[in-house]
Amino acid sequence: MYTQPDLPYDFSALEPYIDAKTMEIHYSKHHATYTAKFNEALTGIETIAGNSVVEILKNLDKIPEAKRQAVINHGGGYLNHSFYWSIMTPGGKQLSDIDLKTAIINDFGSLEKFQELFTSEAMAVFGSGWAWLVKDNISSKLSIQKSLFQDNPISKSDVTPILTVDVWEHAYYLKHQNRRDNYLADWWHIINWEEVAKKFQS
Repeated sequence: MYTQPDLPYDFSALEPYIDAKTMEIHYSKHHATYTAKFNEALTGIETIAGNSVVEILKNLDKIPEAKRQAVINHGGGYLNHSFYWSIMTPGGKQLSDIDLKTAIINDFGSLEKFQELFTSEAMAVFGSGWAWLVKDNISSKLSIQKSLFQDNPISKSDVTPILTVDVWEHAYYLKHQNRRDNYLADWWHIINWEEVAKKFQS
């Protein structure tokens, strides 16, 4: 059974950038439901017993076709949200890791250009989904990807996600209404770059 990881801060800790009520609903309702439904979807699938959620989503061919989409939807929802909570922190933490900073500058031109491109990709997600910064597992090159619904990049390419933003409307609608751009502008203030660097170095 997969359990929902504890939120690493209080619901109100990301104020004023993400409001407490949004965090409470997002974590206690949406993420909790994905966790429960993921466990339900895995019931009876003996071939993946003991596998991590990452291993499951990287090897979807091992999931019976009748259950595969449910595993993608709810396993992705479980993993994506766990990841999303981990790369945010109250007040944010600055990007001080030299290796990550150098990689971003080399692959995007500058930190400012990276932020501009990432925001643009997040704005371009049609409907519900995510924007990701990923590291290629062969070349270590960084790139930006979009995914729809609860898809995770690891299911389709050999990459390691190191940063993500949730652009489903439930992530921001109570505070920002339909202004995804305002939500994204606020979100940059609460990124835990120390955690992003750990994921980059892993």
